[in-house]
Amino acid sequence: RDSTTGVIKIVMMIVLKPISKILDLSRILYSRNADFMAKKPGKGIEPMTNKQAGNTAELSIAIIGTGFSGLCTAIQLKQAGFNNLTLFEKGDEVGGVWRENTYPGAACDVPWHLYSFSFEHRTDYSSPYPEQPEILAYQKFCAQKYGIYPHVQFNTEVTAAEFDDAQQLWNVQTDDGKTASFNILITGVGQLSRPGYPRLKGIDDFKGHSFHSAEWDHEYDLNGKKIACIGTGASAIQFIPEIAKQASELTVFQRTAPYLLPRFQRQYGAINKWMFKTFPHYRDIFRYGIFGLAEASVPAFNDQSRLSRLFKWVSMRHLNKHVQDPELKKKLTPDYAIGCKRILFSSNYFPALSRSNVNLITEDIDHISTEGVVTKDGQTHGADTIIYGTGFKATEFLAPIKITGRDGLDLNDRWSKGAEAYKGITLDGFPNMFMCYGPNTNLGGNSIIFMIECQADYIVDSVEQLAASKAKSMEVRSDIINEYNRDLQEELDNSVWSLGCGSWYSNAEGRITNNWPGTNTRYRRITKNVDMENYKLSA
Repeated sequence: RDSTTGVIKIVMMIVLKPISKILDLSRILYSRNADFMAKKPGKGIEPMTNKQAGNTAELSIAIIGTGFSGLCTAIQLKQAGFNNLTLFEKGDEVGGVWRENTYPGAACDVPWHLYSFSFEHRTDYSSPYPEQPEILAYQKFCAQKYGIYPHVQFNTEVTAAEFDDAQQLWNVQTDDGKTASFNILITGVGQLSRPGYPRLKGIDDFKGHSFHSAEWDHEYDLNGKKIACIGTGASAIQFIPEIAKQASELTVFQRTAPYLLPRFQRQYGAINKWMFKTFPHYRDIFRYGIFGLAEASVPAFNDQSRLSRLFKWVSMRHLNKHVQDPELKKKLTPDYAIGCKRILFSSNYFPALSRSNVNLITEDIDHISTEGVVTKDGQTHGADTIIYGTGFKATEFLAPIKITGRDGLDLNDRWSKGAEAYKGITLDGFPNMFMCYGPNTNLGGNSIIFMIECQADYIVDSVEQLAASKAKSMEVRSDIINEYNRDLQEELDNSVWSLGCGSWYSNAEGRITNNWPGTNTRYRRITKNVDMENYKLSA
């Protein structure tokens, strides 16, 4: 058997290596950032010695959050020799949104080949689209392998952070009343960290059981219950097919119909798992192939191109294939431009809504009563349980943390017209503060993990530059951030997200605060190196 395996390996290397070389060349030509994409998957990264890293011991760094953003930044900082790190985590484990969201069917809609760090690939996933337990296990693995756990203060929520002008330090206050000072403040709380409840009258009047999908009550038995689900966003389309199997009656309240594309989920067989584990080139074919396709699809998510019309056709074909009832099909047909709201991926949502025990309601909700949900036509939809699948407070960046910058500047005042940042990372008036997954860094398509790695690299480069300069603080110039965001908003004004469909990509004033309009490759180009001429240094 060993000799047979050896022969297979030789054959596969002969077949896959030329393909890999072609992919390497296309990757270099296409992405223009071969150094970033060429990090060795699976082999990890090793910390630099003090001699390599220079004098970094003096800088103390606070990181808020231990999701992908916090973990990636901490790992990269340790790799650069910065070991004086403190990560604040309000929960009892790392993971961020993937620790909190444990609803039935929770999974990623990006293949694992891109939903993992470039320097640490796991090859033991059970399917192309990893489910919540596997993603959380991956995050815990990374935290363990790269020595992050000793730096984390669990069950500790940051309530405030204030910049001390005289000392050039950030004073970070936690919910236990303690305060600690740091040279650097990094936020990694994400855009999807705080559950958002709808503003409906009578929510507290309901006599049955209710909870948000991001705070799933696993101790409550849904079997045989009359369930009302409010919301049909990314979380809801994953848990609705699961709870539809349990409910005696499921009533789904939809405000706007989402565009759905098929999600080709399947379980890997033994051969596929062996191939991914044994042949890195086999894995690379998928990684760079999916990356290239996702980059090429950006126009379909951002504007009304020919490609977007193709995606719309696929979405409508998907609907027509799974829904035969004319009335239900009409309710599930979006009435806005594709891409204006988040495009979702599911192959079991439409079949679930076609079940005999499931009813889709598109009438607006008037209020919540003691008995259930009352729509504006006066009808009461009785329920034992109400599940809110209404997403997150995505535009309320860094809330509810009270952050005060230079000269007592309140972050809420700085962002009174909407959250913004320079490259989504730094902000004038807030020296030595860096953000991961900050304003205008979300994507309509492709890998958010790639974006986070770009931001982490930029932050590490910034901290290295600060350490080398011997200055105490660095702050982006006001004219630079104003020019950057003026150009960014002009570009966003011409995107599909500006068409007013009421998505979470924009705030109440209609300003698009969440999304990045370009490709991953373009974002990598602008964050590859820190442009120190755009920053002010203070001794």
